[in-house]
Amino acid sequence: MAYHQVAQPSATAMRAAYPNDAASKAAAAFLGHGSPMNAIERNRYTAAWRALGVAAPRPRAVLVVSAHWYVPGTVVTTMARPRTIHDFGGFPQALFDVRYPAPGLPELVDEVAEVLHPTAVLADDRHWGLDHGAWSVLRHVYPEADVPVVQLSIDTRLTPAQHFDLGVRLAALRQRSVMLLGSGNVVHKLRSMDWQRPEAAFDWARRFDEHARELMTTRPEDAPALVEHPDYALAAPTPEHFLPLLYLAGCAVGSGEKPVVLVEGYAYGSLSMTAYGIGVGEAG
Repeated sequence: MAYHQVAQPSATAMRAAYPNDAASKAAAAFLGHGSPMNAIERNRYTAAWRALGVAAPRPRAVLVVSAHWYVPGTVVTTMARPRTIHDFGGFPQALFDVRYPAPGLPELVDEVAEVLHPTAVLADDRHWGLDHGAWSVLRHVYPEADVPVVQLSIDTRLTPAQHFDLGVRLAALRQRSVMLLGSGNVVHKLRSMDWQRPEAAFDWARRFDEHARELMTTRPEDAPALVEHPDYALAAPTPEHFLPLLYLAGCAVGSGEKPVVLVEGYAYGSLSMTAYGIGVGEAG
């Protein structure tokens, strides 16, 4: 796919256009999105996502880092009306009928390019949209689809420490009323799912999730070291669902805050549904 690189905007111009305003500081969160069916179901996880939308300061826009946009490059969606992407199969037609018609915010790409400099940022005005990692949770956080949504890809070429560093830099956008929302799962191993254990966890999944919780809530600066945990290879056989967690950890460090647990639990032995937030008021 052909994207175009965003020219580095003037930092002075950006500060003038979008001055830091502590009064409008947005929240940030990581949500364990689990099955796409959570988009149309009601359970304690979706209730926590709804509580986040109620308790968090209403943002100017949401910047989503979803496990399902994992490409070689740091890309930002810039379409005014991003399409709803049904990037899954084998689910009921009711799920494919869902549309999440939130507007985009094309100019946000300039702010992302500014805070991530010198990382090259690419703009996508036609190829992507909102994948289910974004809309399945946002349908509960902002059910009216009236907050602009922009997606930021996960660059396949970066190390976990580099993803964490992007999160540190993205923390500056919270002062401009932009919510950072990571969507994935701390533990995500689909091939080990046990349908007889709908709310249980295998021992290795619990060990990894509990260690992640300890680091996220006490030492988020150490979150990149989770990839050295003995159970990491089982918990994240591919990294795309785990990496959005590091964006929140980095954002927490960049903001000088520690995440709180919004909800916790497991699904089918090998999925963690744990969610974290910062600046979320009563949701935490």
